[in-house]
Amino acid sequence: MMRRRSFLFLAASPLAPAPFHDKLWSAAAPTFAEIMRHPFLLGLRNGTLPQRKFQFYLIQDALYLTRFSQALNILAAKAPRPAWADGFRRDAVEAVQTERQMHTSILASHGVTSARIESAAMAPTNRAYTTHLLHACRSLSFLEALAAMLPCYWIYWEAGRELKKYGSADKTYQRWIDQYSAGEYAQTVRRVLSVIDEAAITATPAQRASAEHLFLQSARFEYRFWDMAWREEQ
Repeated sequence: MMRRRSFLFLAASPLAPAPFHDKLWSAAAPTFAEIMRHPFLLGLRNGTLPQRKFQFYLIQDALYLTRFSQALNILAAKAPRPAWADGFRRDAVEAVQTERQMHTSILASHGVTSARIESAAMAPTNRAYTTHLLHACRSLSFLEALAAMLPCYWIYWEAGRELKKYGSADKTYQRWIDQYSAGEYAQTVRRVLSVIDEAAITATPAQRASAEHLFLQSARFEYRFWDMAWREEQ
């Protein structure tokens, strides 16, 4: 047990700097608040979201996940630690196999075939977002690339946790909420947050500033993705 004297000494010592991810979230908090107020998310929560819009979202997200998986493999290749690389390679497989399978099964229950998904055109916002991610992973430092990728992990977890508090009257929407509020997904997000915190320690000030900018860009793209689905952007 820690002695009281030791505790008092530690309490008087300078506080350790906050994790890098805290800084990122503080900067993106207004965008997350906008996301949770968006009619698409509100419709998921209260069960009133038109099925047509949800189907459009799932088809676009299936297309998104293919390019997101490609970006993850590029990110893994530049990871400075083997354990980090292995984690992102696993995530790349999960993005296609697990999440996309869920999307496909939900769509199939509504009569949407895999062929229709594969033949669907990628909406402009979707293409712009995934192009942004692929550029970051191909051209920038590991920290900057990871910062660009992080909102997809993190915002979905936070949105899932927030929606879980209310549940949904629609069973299909509840299934989606359960996917992103589950403990296994939480472990994945916490692992990635730990990686970005460690990577930020050895990064240059310029890289950290750029990483914050890229994180905010991707957070805005997350908002725009929901809005794209709501508008059924063509």
